[in-house]
Amino acid sequence: MENYSNTDHSSSSNLISAMSHFFSLRILIGLLILGQVNNTFAQNNGEVRTSIPLNQNWQFAKDPKKVGAKYLKFTSVDIPHTWNAVDVMDDEPGYYRGLGYYKKKLVLRPNWKHKKIQLYFNGVNQEAEVYLNGKKIGNHIGGYTGFSIPLENLQFNGTDEIMVKVDNSFNESIAPLTADFTFFGGIYRSVSLLVLDQVHFSDTKYGSTGVFVQAKNVSEQGAEILVSGSLANTTAITKQIKVKTEVLDATGKSMGNAESRFVIGSGNTLNFQLPIAKVPFPKLWSPENPYLYKAITSLLDAKTGKILDQIKTPVGLRFFKFDVQKGFFLNGKPYKLMGASRHQDFAGMGNAVPAALQVKDIELLKKMGGNFLRVAHYPQDQAIMDACDQLGIITTVEIPVVNEITETEVFYRHCEHMQLEMIKQNFNHPSVVAWAYMNEVLLKMKFNKEPERKQQYIANITKLAQRLENLTRKTDSTRYTMMANHGDVNGYNAAGLTKIPMLVGWNLYQGWYGGKAEDFGPALDRIHQTIPDKPMLVTEFGADVDPRIHSFNPIRFDKSLEYGMLYHQIYIKDMLKRPFVAGAAVWNLADFSSETRSETMPGINNKGLLTIDRKPKNTYFLYQAYLSANPFVKIGDGNWTWRGGTEISQNLTVISNLDTVALTVNGKYLGKKRVVDHLANWTIDFNNGKNKIEALGRAEGKIWQDTSTINFVLQPQSMQNAKASFNILMGSQRQFIDDENQLWLPSKAYVTNTWGHIGGEPFKIKDSGRQSYGSDKNIVGTTNDPIYQTQLVGVEGYRVSVPKGKYIVTFHFAELMGNGIQTTLPYNLDSMISVRREIPEQRIFEVYLNGKPIIKKLNLAACYGVAKNVKKQFECLVTDDEGIKILFKNIEGKAVLNALQIRKID
Repeated sequence: MENYSNTDHSSSSNLISAMSHFFSLRILIGLLILGQVNNTFAQNNGEVRTSIPLNQNWQFAKDPKKVGAKYLKFTSVDIPHTWNAVDVMDDEPGYYRGLGYYKKKLVLRPNWKHKKIQLYFNGVNQEAEVYLNGKKIGNHIGGYTGFSIPLENLQFNGTDEIMVKVDNSFNESIAPLTADFTFFGGIYRSVSLLVLDQVHFSDTKYGSTGVFVQAKNVSEQGAEILVSGSLANTTAITKQIKVKTEVLDATGKSMGNAESRFVIGSGNTLNFQLPIAKVPFPKLWSPENPYLYKAITSLLDAKTGKILDQIKTPVGLRFFKFDVQKGFFLNGKPYKLMGASRHQDFAGMGNAVPAALQVKDIELLKKMGGNFLRVAHYPQDQAIMDACDQLGIITTVEIPVVNEITETEVFYRHCEHMQLEMIKQNFNHPSVVAWAYMNEVLLKMKFNKEPERKQQYIANITKLAQRLENLTRKTDSTRYTMMANHGDVNGYNAAGLTKIPMLVGWNLYQGWYGGKAEDFGPALDRIHQTIPDKPMLVTEFGADVDPRIHSFNPIRFDKSLEYGMLYHQIYIKDMLKRPFVAGAAVWNLADFSSETRSETMPGINNKGLLTIDRKPKNTYFLYQAYLSANPFVKIGDGNWTWRGGTEISQNLTVISNLDTVALTVNGKYLGKKRVVDHLANWTIDFNNGKNKIEALGRAEGKIWQDTSTINFVLQPQSMQNAKASFNILMGSQRQFIDDENQLWLPSKAYVTNTWGHIGGEPFKIKDSGRQSYGSDKNIVGTTNDPIYQTQLVGVEGYRVSVPKGKYIVTFHFAELMGNGIQTTLPYNLDSMISVRREIPEQRIFEVYLNGKPIIKKLNLAACYGVAKNVKKQFECLVTDDEGIKILFKNIEGKAVLNALQIRKID
């Protein structure tokens, strides 16, 4: 039988400074009031139990050849740490999934010799073996829950050394098997040394504190608090002990207590339950008033009264229910759950993110007006859960059974153990209302060519779901259960999966992976009619928004901010007006790492309302306008600080929850506009250069305003009297801002005495199911992929009417066809995955600049490969009134051009 986390009886200061800006004083104060470091184990100056951070000065080495730790060269690292922070963002497909070793010398105090000492790991992905002085002492399976390892036979002479062998390799027995996120390896959450009395609260099997506080029969008139748990006696004698819980309000006033006496034998563990403690007329916990009581549970020697151990637990008193027609109710009142899902990684750090920085996510969700967080697709740092408790964010938490399963008993037992760890480690968080256990589990369907075997596979998924459901209800009867499914409603119904959980979540992407955004509302109605007996949530929805891309003609899959705004506007309104939609979680709060993705920002899923480094997009502000009760005005294009076009007149949007807003541009007052669906729009004339924009409105007797400076680049139709410097995208309908803040504009057909292309058609992959132009391939050798992901095919020439002078002309090429079999919809949540076969184009062509041959017999695929950026730069002297003339001559196939730059140098 697997040994998950029990004893194996068989045998950087700079980062802290940089992140301190994000740390919330309110959260820090909350943690100190609760007397907790991470809500897993309390630290109280060594009086009862001591938790000592062990995050500094570890030694680390990867072991790709599996030679063993003694043959490796170690380097110094601090925890949290992942070995995948960099390689998931390079151009090489795949990332290191294998072995890594961590080791550290322990500094132990002599007076601890008669204590029980444990290591506590908050998160190691995904398999861990722990060694003390060369001997294996424990292990853990699963990358997203904490675990404790008792330390026995310590030397206390300065030689004690911990070594942790970590493996994030694919393992068919461990979920997740596949997913649209990166499986970072390493000790990526904090590590602590726990110093305990010989008699202490204990749950080494599931990694919890060993104390569970349950609120029962909660109402405005009163509440009952039931405390249970387990404790261990590691002394050589039987002990008479007393367990006592006292409930305090936020001011420290005692509101109730309960206690019991027990006898526990030497070397034994004991499960206990105390009598009910009653709290009269409680202050109820809610997002508007996340009031927290505190339960102090003490373990005492019954004879001497000495406190042997103590756990301090935040207690939020609330009651809730889900109604199939009316949605979610909190404390007897209807309550629409609106928020987001969250992945835990951050730009440049992978998943090794300091807790203080993670808390910033919850603050941003709260500021947006959100009241709901789907903690997906795995349990997350206790700092996240603490912040949800303290800020009033309602949560669901799930284990990472994603896309598919392995049909083995070992896999099933691992899933069950993950579920138990998740529940027990997060049981005391009042923010949690439901436990979930599967996400889109029919998405990556197996045995499609073997109908009988496929049905057996589906039946095994259903059996596992029922096992997890039964286990969850048995472990915690106070909360709901949930499963999140993709859009194949008939498939989940036929499998019987919609009948098992208490709540059903639907991940719906009409208007993104397929169909139109307008299909979303009718889809909700059909699901509700098809499954009339189950409360429903929309557990995912979203559209990729690359913050560098804009379009005046937004279409599905162009990754533009403008399409994202249209998409979310439709979804928000459709969900808010349907009371049977109990809640909704945008996918995702922030952009996140998904190494297998290509698209405009390879390795990143751009569906976040925030960028991966947590800068808000306009979609975030749209939700803030809909959800926040605080008056709010935001210039919707304020983040689009570089924009341009061939005309100075363009639309500008203000996002607000006020009735009216006014706009001033470059000191000129443009008047008030009524806010409709939280947007007000103006057509304004930009200056060529910097533009100062100010928007303001009145509410609550105050003025609310926002300002922005927008740099406008006018690309006139005629270049004769203009500075001839521009960047042009071929076959594109979008604007792009590159890494150097250069603005790229879409090309147009040439008209005499202007500029533009001659001949050619926008590149489009036939039957791609995605955007109507361009490619989503990762372009090797650049981070400015959108420059190369569109092109003109069969281009005959390019003309730019410029004055006499010297110019630098830069051609940008990439072969977009090829690479054999390509997945057309790798994350299609409306239908099954399909594939296409791409055959490389045979194209050889030459390029002439003002009549001179500059590129001969160019064969992109043969010379550079597919999806590789090719940049060729030439000097051009214009001596007449004909300007710059570029001619493409086909030798075989059709010539292509992806982008063009022209810069005057004298």
